[in-house]
Parts: sequence; C-alpha cells; structure tokens
Amino acid sequence: MIKLGIIGTNWITQQFVDAAHATKKYQLTAVYSRTTEKAKQFGEKNGATGFFDNLTDFFKSETIDTFYIASPNSLHFEQAKQGIENDKNVIVEKPIVSNIKQMEILRQTLEEHPQARLFEAARQVHQPNFKVVKGQVAMLDRVQGATLTYMKYSSRYDAVLAGETPNVFTLNFAGGALQDLGVYVAYDAVGWFGMPDDVAYYPTLTSTRVDGKGVAILRYPEFDVTLNIGKTSNSYLGSEIYGLKDTIVMDNPAELGNVSIRDEAGKETVIGTKPADNPMISEAEDFARVINDPQNELNDRDYWTWLDLSQNVNKLLYNLRQSGKIVFPDDAQ
Repeated sequence: MIKLGIIGTNWITQQFVDAAHATKKYQLTAVYSRTTEKAKQFGEKNGATGFFDNLTDFFKSETIDTFYIASPNSLHFEQAKQGIENDKNVIVEKPIVSNIKQMEILRQTLEEHPQARLFEAARQVHQPNFKVVKGQVAMLDRVQGATLTYMKYSSRYDAVLAGETPNVFTLNFAGGALQDLGVYVAYDAVGWFGMPDDVAYYPTLTSTRVDGKGVAILRYPEFDVTLNIGKTSNSYLGSEIYGLKDTIVMDNPAELGNVSIRDEAGKETVIGTKPADNPMISEAEDFARVINDPQNELNDRDYWTWLDLSQNVNKLLYNLRQSGKIVFPDDAQ
C-alpha cells in the first residue's frame, strides 16, 4: 500500500484522494496545511492520522513514501525538490513548475536521488481517450492542423472584478490562463503532434497583469495548431483535428468525454469510450504501477516517457509566456 501525504486541501486534492482510494493501492496517511487544524479538518474525514504545519517535518516523515502536491503554482518547485531530496516519490499537480530552469534542476535532483520518482498530474494523458486520439492522428493520411479550445469561467475571477488578487490570478503565484487550462491543451498538442518549430501567444491581460484568456499559435513544418484558452469566459465550442478529408472531433480537449471521427460525407463514427466518473483514476493507477514496481521494463519506459513529455510541455508553456511577455518573479532566479 502506497503511503500518501498531501499538500493542499482544495477540491482537486479531494478528487485525487478519492481516485487514489478507489484504486485500493494508496492509503492517505498525512496532510500538510498552514495550520494543523485545517490539516485535521481535511485529513480526518479521509482516514489520515498525521497532521503537519511544518514542511520540513512533513517531508522527513517516515509515515509517507509518496507526496501529492496541490499548492499554488509558484510553490511547486521548492516543495517537489524537497520531496525528492528526501528520497520520496512526488506527484505534482499541473503545472509541475513555472520555468525551464526549475525543471532542469528537478531532473538533476532526480539523478542524485535515483530512488525517487517525479510525476506531473496531467490526468488526461493517462485516460483511454487521449490514447485513442493519438492513435487516430497516426492513422490520418495527412494532418492539416487542429483547433483546441478550453475556456471555463473561474469563480475566482469574480474576486478580480471586485478588486482583489486571488493567487490563481497573480504573477507572484505563477497564475493565469496559460498556467492552468492551457496546460491541458499544451499536453494535447505535444502528446499528439510533438514539439512545434515556433510559437506565438496573444494574451488578454486582466487587471492583475496575468492572462485571463489568450490564443496560442503552434507552427509545425506542414500545419499549425491553434489553442484557445481562458478563465474569464466560457466557450462551448468543440475541438477538432483536421486530416485530408477526415476530421477528429472532441467535445472538450481536457475532459475528452466524447471523441469521434467524421468522414468526407460528414458521417460520424464514435471512437472514444465513456470516461470514469473520477477523471483522476487512470493517472492514480498509472503512478501506482510505477511506484510499486519501478524496475519493470514497461513501467520504467512509461515513467521516462511521461517525464520527458512533462519537460517538453513545461518548455512549450515557458516559450509561450515569453512570446506573450508574461514574466513571473521566479524567472529571474
């Protein structure tokens, strides 16, 4: 049984804990929060018995062998590094870190602590329909581009409109649309088409100077991919990948609830399957498979494939930010 410790007590942490418990391969043993009271409030209802308000003690605890980190974006790097340095496995909610340099340091730290494993919780990569789309793209006679749209109004934007500065909409905490919903479509693009040759990002900034929404153009040798992302409005557009006469159609490139292909006559064939009610179950299963048997050849290959993909997505997001002239404080370090 994997002994799980978590940082973060919000809804996404609860969803991961539920998924982990559903696999019957994890046991939540400890919770860190800024106050012990808050850690207990979240942890006791989920079966935890250890509660921490000191990060050093938390990462050194022998009651934990795997950490799940869902703190504000700007804290991911230092916390992930501290977990690895204690020879523990670390699962970090997306985005894994804020810039290329931080990712390189984590890779170096992993080399110094070979018993540790590092995962980015990019859930849709582990879902069956992501792999279905990847396989269908490979079968197209010719790829002529794609349009991937993920725009969902954030409840925290109400606070911005009221003159407040919630973490997810501040530069200091590495917030904004690209670092949130943009991670999903970046994973889709890199996972299905590889790294682009050139990129451009056209952000619409909020009053807090982060991107509330934006359009990214990824240039490949023979086609372009357009990413439409936003946290300040809702979009109900589907997403598409264009072949020569066939088109792969998705309801949502992050959820991938409905995936089909339309032929030149417009006939639709469903190629996806119904996702699990909890979209994090697939990633929790995959992470447990690697953690429990890291020397298995297939598990080892999958692990490094995911880590390389995570590093490429991190590079893409950083390059898009540079194009859009969005600079985080950590970029200067």
